[in-house]
This record gives sequence, C-alpha cells and structure tokens, in this order.
Amino acid sequence: MHNFNHERWGFVVQANRFARVCYEEAFKYAHRRRTFGKRLIEHPVIRAKLADMIRQIDATHAQMETITYQMCTMDREESAKALAGITALAKVQSTKVFEYCAREAAQIFGGASYVRGGQGEKVERLYRDVRAYAIPGGSEEIMMDLGVRQAMKEWEKQQSKM
Repeated sequence: MHNFNHERWGFVVQANRFARVCYEEAFKYAHRRRTFGKRLIEHPVIRAKLADMIRQIDATHAQMETITYQMCTMDREESAKALAGITALAKVQSTKVFEYCAREAAQIFGGASYVRGGQGEKVERLYRDVRAYAIPGGSEEIMMDLGVRQAMKEWEKQQSKM
C-alpha cells in the first residue's frame, strides 16, 4: 500500500489548505457581521469555534510538515515502507479536520453559506466538495486500518529484536 504515499500526501496538503481557507473566511466574516448590536467575533461561542478550528488545522499542519521532511530526507525505499501508515492516518486526520472546519464555517456564516455566490461563496463550495477529499486515495476506514496494520508490523518487528 506504500505506492500511494505521495497521492495521499497530496490530499493531506490540499485538505489542510482548504480547512485553513474555511477558517480564514469565517474569521474575516465574524469581524464584519454584526448580531445583537456587536460583531460576531465578540460572542464567546464564535471565538470557541474559531479556536477549535485553528487548533486542529495547526496540529494537522505540523504532522504534514513532519511527513514532508521525512519524505525528503529518507531514501525512496525506506520512506515508502516507514511512512505508509502515518501518511494514511494523516489523510484521515486532514480530511476530518477539513470536514469539521467546513461545517463550523458554515455555522458561522449561517444562511450565507448555503447560497452560491455572495459572502459565503468559498465556504459553500468547500462544504459541498469536502467529501470528495475523503474518498479518493482510500476511504477513512481503510486508511485507519492500514495505519494500525503498519503499526502492528513495526511493533512485531521491534518485539522480535528483544
């Protein structure tokens, strides 16, 4: 299954970037939109949504950077075997974060996120397309299974050395 590492890594990069776009659009909108006499960003629940979005995006980005570094520094054969499981799990993480951020951004935008065009255009399009990133390169369930099977192989290899 390691021959899909670069394809899956590409999905990680794209999904993480699109999650960040959802966050950025929601952040900007929350500064512009006023409800109950104050900007959306002044409501604690909106700040909590934004904080949770960026927390997940940055954690996924850190994992992506680690994998990228390993892909660039390991030889091809070593990285193909060593990174198959973690790349599969990173794909799951990034697509789940993208889906979460698209949903939360849509919540912040309210009805504006369901109309093609206008202020919520980017969020509407990303929310509509989010599932298209979870399926190619292996479904989430298959990727999680691959990640655990790879960890089991590594654990068994380590146990045999003891």
